[in-house]
Amino acid sequence: MRIARFSIDGNVAFGAVEGDGTGDPAGLVLDIIKGIPYADFELSGTKVPLSKVRLLPPVLPNKVVAIGRNYAEHAAELGNEVPEVPVAFFKPTTSVIGSGDAIEYPSFSQELHHEAELAVVIGRMCRDVPRERVKDVVFGFTCANDVTARDVQKREKQWARAKGFDTSCPLGPWVETGIDLAAAHDLTIQCTVNGQQRQLGRTSDMIRSIEDLVVHLTEAMTLLPGDVILTGTPAGVGPLNVGDEVAVTIEGIGTLTNKVIKRG
Repeated sequence: MRIARFSIDGNVAFGAVEGDGTGDPAGLVLDIIKGIPYADFELSGTKVPLSKVRLLPPVLPNKVVAIGRNYAEHAAELGNEVPEVPVAFFKPTTSVIGSGDAIEYPSFSQELHHEAELAVVIGRMCRDVPRERVKDVVFGFTCANDVTARDVQKREKQWARAKGFDTSCPLGPWVETGIDLAAAHDLTIQCTVNGQQRQLGRTSDMIRSIEDLVVHLTEAMTLLPGDVILTGTPAGVGPLNVGDEVAVTIEGIGTLTNKVIKRG
């Protein structure tokens, strides 16, 4: 099931996306959900065309935990070694935007990069999750773009500003709950800028699996329903400029699209 969060006539709701395909919104409708999707819920039967609503970030995470250098070719393209343990960092909730929202080019950077990523959405409160229970805490998957001020990342070493500025974490367009962990380990992931392909990889190229990451992170912290784990980006990261349209597409999920604007 594809679950979207949206606004219509000033109201915010969750809805199940119905219709063929995962990328083209034409013909898709939303069946409004009674309650919240992390618990037992019912479909209301009240349906609205996707074209009539504004898609919002599909979740409102308490925290976004991102993993750096989880694809060997990406680490190499930036001159980095593969880390011995997962490199984790946070992106604040104020960085999260939805599909169709604008990425604001930060005034303190001259080198903005895209990073297409598979995002894992947590469905229940969890800590110290054993590997065999990871499947029970994963709610679903969505597309993410870990937008990065690359020059700031290099200059400041600590990544808080480079990867945590407002609008640096597009998520969407919805959460796909129908992909199991085995399937999630081998999905095509790509990024285009103005229709030109920049990144093309497979999640099977991840150095550390989704299970590895959930086990590693929950040794240290409690994850809450709606929290998001970004699993790293394949090779091919590159520059974004004001006016560019960047799209992240993941097999079986859909396409997350955002335009870059000047921060005003």
